[in-house]
Amino acid sequence: MLTMIFACDLDNAIGKNGDLPWRQSTDLQHFKQITIGGTIVMGRKTWDSLPGVLPNRRHLVMSRNNLDAVETITFDGVLKLSETDEIFIIGGGEIYSLFLPHADKIHRTIIHCKVNNADTYAPMIDYEEFIVKNSKFVEKSARDDHDMTFELLVRID
Repeated sequence: MLTMIFACDLDNAIGKNGDLPWRQSTDLQHFKQITIGGTIVMGRKTWDSLPGVLPNRRHLVMSRNNLDAVETITFDGVLKLSETDEIFIIGGGEIYSLFLPHADKIHRTIIHCKVNNADTYAPMIDYEEFIVKNSKFVEKSARDDHDMTFELLVRID
């Protein structure tokens, strides 16, 4: 199974200057809860933006070059692995666009803001292909910049 997970603003922005454009502790905890124990796939830029290896997850990076610190994988390798395991696609923008046609589920957090000068966007979701199965509004905590809505979208059979 191929599952995408990302947070975006109200205009679908997911990044600015190689980083997340907000601080959302609640969303990071949500991300951890969903991906813990699983396999996460990302592009090299996303790998470079992480503070290090995220605990209790297998990390796979799509890159044209071998990387010393992490396992690399091809697009076809990810699709093959998703036949037997749940794979979490965690970014960035190009990687999301590449895998959207193959995604079974999408965990999307909508951050209730608009980022000025964002430079990375999630792909637009076609609501003829996906439905929102669950949606939950969450008010910001003291450790969040903004309110958010957690959504689970599933591919229509």
